[in-house]
Amino acid sequence: MPNWGGGKKCGVCQKAVYFAEEVQCEGSSFHKSCFLCMVCKKNLDSTTVAVHGEEIYCKSCYGKKYGPKGYGYGQGAGTLSTDKGESLGIKYEEGQPHRPTNPNASRMAQKVGGSDGCPRCGQAVYAAEKVIGAGKGWHKSCFRCAKCGKSLESTTLADKDGEIYCKGCYAKNFGPKGFGFG
Repeated sequence: MPNWGGGKKCGVCQKAVYFAEEVQCEGSSFHKSCFLCMVCKKNLDSTTVAVHGEEIYCKSCYGKKYGPKGYGYGQGAGTLSTDKGESLGIKYEEGQPHRPTNPNASRMAQKVGGSDGCPRCGQAVYAAEKVIGAGKGWHKSCFRCAKCGKSLESTTLADKDGEIYCKGCYAKNFGPKGFGFG
């Protein structure tokens, strides 16, 4: 296509870019409307652009496509993504499944925690997720009132027959009955 106006060519659409609509990035010129992430199509600016060769990305998509992979490189604290990057053109190859070096490790980890399992769900309770209440180790997510489901703390619970309750539900269900009692 002839470049009649003499403007620079856009790095995306290859049409002439004139001064009023020009965005420059790493020596290339773009139309403001073409200065978009190649994957998610978000508008870019000088603080959000990441360049790879002739391609422009937002920092998030660039990190997913070209950044480091593996444990510790999530998108925020405590994130776990199952995205394998197919939408970014990354080919994922199935490898051998992970096999622990010590097949009895999980059994040992249960014992090391001082508890075989959570009294509510029966699953192993590890130190990072353990809450102690009523003399037992619970998952944080299982440490709730058996009646109303309210989240508990070690100071706001009452226990009966191996189950834990908030003080309100305990009083309603197991407290004294009759005139003058709730």
